This record gives sequence, C-alpha cells and structure tokens, in this order.
Amino acid sequence: MSDTSYEHKSRIQKLGIRAGQAVLLVGVTDAHFISELQAAGARITRTATPDLIFCAVETRASLATLADLAQRMKSAGALWTIRPKGSVAISESDLLKAGRAAALVDVKVVRFSETHTANKFVVPKKMRA
Repeated sequence: MSDTSYEHKSRIQKLGIRAGQAVLLVGVTDAHFISELQAAGARITRTATPDLIFCAVETRASLATLADLAQRMKSAGALWTIRPKGSVAISESDLLKAGRAAALVDVKVVRFSETHTANKFVVPKKMRA
C-alpha cells in the first residue's frame, strides 16, 4: 500500500467529516452511517445551515432537489450525493449535469459502500461569499 492510498482511511475520513460539523441527511437512512457520524462528533441537524449535506439520489427525478439543497449549505460547505453503483435509473452523467445546473462543481468521488458511490459537490471558489 502506498502513502497516497485511501484504503486505510475510514469512510468518515474519506468524506471529510469532522467533529462539530452540522450535517443534514436527505433520504439517507443507513443506520451504520448515522452511527459513524455521531461517533465522529458530527451534529445531525434539520434546521441549521449545514456544513455538509448528504442526499440519497436513486433516480433522475431525485436530482431536482440539488439546487434547493445547494442554497441551504454554507458557501464553504459540501453537498454529497449518494447513488447506486451501475444504476440505469441514474447515471454519473445525469448527476454531474444536475450538479452544474445547481451552480456546483464536482470535486471528489468516494466509495460509500459495496452498492453506492458518493460524489462531492461544492460552490466554486470564485462564487463563495
């Protein structure tokens, strides 16, 4: 294993979650992931302006929420989408197109689980407040 390998990092580390961050979950019901968030010291919120948003996207129609979610997060925050690997209901191309339409840029892809992939979107630096 090389020093640049991410294999030794936990899912929480790969996703960049730190203690004290406000996290909004939209359609994410994975009990193990929620436990990991809590163990890492993240604050799961419904009302605050979150540092991180995790949104489950299973179909092209579910991508319609990205623009609204982008407006809710902090300008230096991140919107993570979690989608099924190899799904015909939603492709990576669909996801990237929706992210751009929400004025976001994709900056990272992480293996979320055996069955799902997480894509990280952020506000472009030149547009941050």
